Amino acid sequence: MATGPGEGAALIRSHEIPHHLLRLSRSGTNPLGEVLVFAQIVRLLRRLEPDLVHLVTVKPVLYGGIAARLTGVPAVVAAISGLGDAFAAHDLRTRIVRRLVTHAYRVALNRDRLKVIFQNASDRDTLSRMVGFARDKAVLVKGSGVDLRTYQRTPEPEGVPVATFASRLLRSKGVYEFVAAAQQLRACGVPARFQLVGEVDAGNTSSVSAAEIERWRDTGAVEILGYRHDVAGIFAASNVIVLPSYYGEGLPKVLLEAAACGRAIVTTDMPGCRDAVEPGRTALLVPPRDAAALATAIHALLIDPARRRTMGLAARALAEREYAIEHVVAQHLDVYRELLSN
Repeated sequence: MATGPGEGAALIRSHEIPHHLLRLSRSGTNPLGEVLVFAQIVRLLRRLEPDLVHLVTVKPVLYGGIAARLTGVPAVVAAISGLGDAFAAHDLRTRIVRRLVTHAYRVALNRDRLKVIFQNASDRDTLSRMVGFARDKAVLVKGSGVDLRTYQRTPEPEGVPVATFASRLLRSKGVYEFVAAAQQLRACGVPARFQLVGEVDAGNTSSVSAAEIERWRDTGAVEILGYRHDVAGIFAASNVIVLPSYYGEGLPKVLLEAAACGRAIVTTDMPGCRDAVEPGRTALLVPPRDAAALATAIHALLIDPARRRTMGLAARALAEREYAIEHVVAQHLDVYRELLSN
């Protein structure tokens, strides 16, 4: 495995998986730095001579895909886990970035013995139309999977109901709308607690600031839990899970985990989010960027425990049917076998 720096690198090595450290930064924009990362990937592929590379997220897909062509790697799997902000926003800067990224995708994905794994059909259709690769190269795998033994369904906690937002604290993840909805409901005297799970993403320009988090903490509108590893326990202690994202999601893992925990969900009617749920059955959908609609949907579930229980049971059944990690792993291995048998 080859990744940028971070705590995940130590975890990889702890499993005795050979690890190669890249100078990769998700948000890096320095041209020289990006050229050096690309050159590093080229050198690594030439040295390792892999039969197949599996590229995950935008920069590795673009840089690794082009490097694989230059170095003659026989087979490539490109995992598109959401199109990101470049395909979601419409300001001038984003339109320029989208055009550059689209051209780079054309270069990276224009080859034989390639499979592109998408997490939802909307992303597949959008990218195949813009980039022009053959549809038989696309594979639909619904999400990254969830360990159903870790994320188990438990009875809802009693007492004041809890609505929880868990994600990177980015504007496009809907964090401002969640806080605004919490403020509206508290102002109306709705008896509930609202939890914010996540941390500032200093490398992302759309991240909330530490000052904003402190201000929210001071007002008491939301409880700030910060970054947490015990997400299953937090969901078990919650009644409703909320993700009002308008980011270019693939299939948000937090929604898969919430479903596995048997919790009712409120999320947006956006590609990725709506694909991860059964609208009206396991989740309520609201328009993006609409704090008032979000507050109404959260309130509808907070005051109706019977409805939450019914939705939670349906959500767990959905997770067991489609999101078990074993099922997702098997689909990826099938892709490997198909490419390596050609």
